[in-house]
Amino acid sequence: MSDSNLFVALRAAFPADLDEIAVEAVSPHGQALHYAWGDLDRMSARIANLLASLDLPQGSRIAVQVEKSVEAMTLYLATLRAGHVFLPLNTAYQSAEIEYFVGNAEPAVVVCTPKNLGWVSAIAASAGAAHVFTLGEDRDGSLLERAAHFDDLHVPVEKQADELAAILYTSGTTGRSKGAMLSHGNLLTNARMLKDYWGWKAGDVLIHALPIFHAHGLFVAIHGALLNGSKIIWFPKFDPKAAIAAMPRATVFMGVPTLYVRMLAEAALTKEAASHMRLFISGSAPLLIETFKEWQERTGHTILERYGMSETTMLTSNPYSADERFGGQDERRGSTVGFPLPGVDLRVADDAGKELPVGEIGNIQVKGPNIFKGYWRMPEKTAEEFSADGWFKTGDVGRVDERGYVSIVGRSKDLIISGGYNVYPAEIEGYINDMPGVAESALVGVPHPDFGEVGVAVVIAKPGAKLDGEAIIAALKSQLANFKIPKRCFVATELPRNTMGKVQKNLLRDQYKGLFVA
Repeated sequence: MSDSNLFVALRAAFPADLDEIAVEAVSPHGQALHYAWGDLDRMSARIANLLASLDLPQGSRIAVQVEKSVEAMTLYLATLRAGHVFLPLNTAYQSAEIEYFVGNAEPAVVVCTPKNLGWVSAIAASAGAAHVFTLGEDRDGSLLERAAHFDDLHVPVEKQADELAAILYTSGTTGRSKGAMLSHGNLLTNARMLKDYWGWKAGDVLIHALPIFHAHGLFVAIHGALLNGSKIIWFPKFDPKAAIAAMPRATVFMGVPTLYVRMLAEAALTKEAASHMRLFISGSAPLLIETFKEWQERTGHTILERYGMSETTMLTSNPYSADERFGGQDERRGSTVGFPLPGVDLRVADDAGKELPVGEIGNIQVKGPNIFKGYWRMPEKTAEEFSADGWFKTGDVGRVDERGYVSIVGRSKDLIISGGYNVYPAEIEGYINDMPGVAESALVGVPHPDFGEVGVAVVIAKPGAKLDGEAIIAALKSQLANFKIPKRCFVATELPRNTMGKVQKNLLRDQYKGLFVA
């Protein structure tokens, strides 16, 4: 059998004793839950056999919008095992967003939370999805009920390295989201490389406190632990007190900067509390240097910051150790994202694609086996995002210093990263501009002590119309995920523009940058 199916590689790393505990979790009622490695194997086999019974075409999309649970993780493993394509959707997405994703991806199967079955099944039916199941956070729902009747043995479907394993939707800078297509080979090569680079070893235990609908929690964290045969301490939602309390039983923690800020606010975070930990990793958003330094002082640990994207998984990382394989570097430097990972090529180029000298700021472009296959059903958009000589244009702006450290200094497309989630202004502006009385709007990101950045909207009224900023925010809350909602909305008479008529968002950012920070 080919080992190009990502599941085969993950399953091969399970300990020989399948009765060992793989996951420690807590039920919504506070009950301690323990899952053995054999439980993960059997549960994923039953769900894979259920999917096989549906006679789906190979490579069918399985769209999933459920709360975080160990059962949701096994649904991901089962999808890989059965040879289909996993399509995770943010639990905060509302009906208009789900309607677009399901309509665009045309999944054969949709899995949602029991409470959303009514409206999700209507959307699924209109898009031609033949099967809808529910999966609750308390080990309930029709998916598990149906799967319980199937055999707990399943032979994984053979897959080639370039066949699709997952599609991650990333919000579009021009309004509509794009589905980044990731292959089994993309994900497996990245996971194996990170296992070596971050020094995963026997006895490691991961604290998993991230959502599992994006690359950080689903791929980087879960693949890392499973590929190492490491136990996971599983939190359905992040709780700073609980995470700190788990540290004496764990060795690895992965989080977005917001999680580190919230743990620093707890008196329980001390050097003693963190003494058993081996590695703290941060990503998905810039880590403020103040947070980096305060964490060092409070815990004695230096956070390892890294950089990746939905389209590429991980691209760069600060060094774990001084291993010569990784350049002999051992310093984790704040305000940088480290070095290009082994197998990844990175260059900083001007707008014409010419590589810039060391230290100059330009567009970050990358190559490597982890780079995605393109955007789902968007061949023209895919072609636009690659240079003539085959480099992927990340859309990020940065520089590489004389020692090879990469620093991200900005984003070419005004992306806002709030609490680790990507917010694209064009999407939010589209909803605001459709509201009665709105002539135009601009959304900018400003610093925030907890979320890193938050959105601030500036809105212009049509002649004779009267607008209320709070009412606009209230209307957005019924249409969009909460992380996309601007924290403030101001009504202005005009937007600042340059001589070409383009809105100067840099001036708006400067105007409102002190709203939430001193």
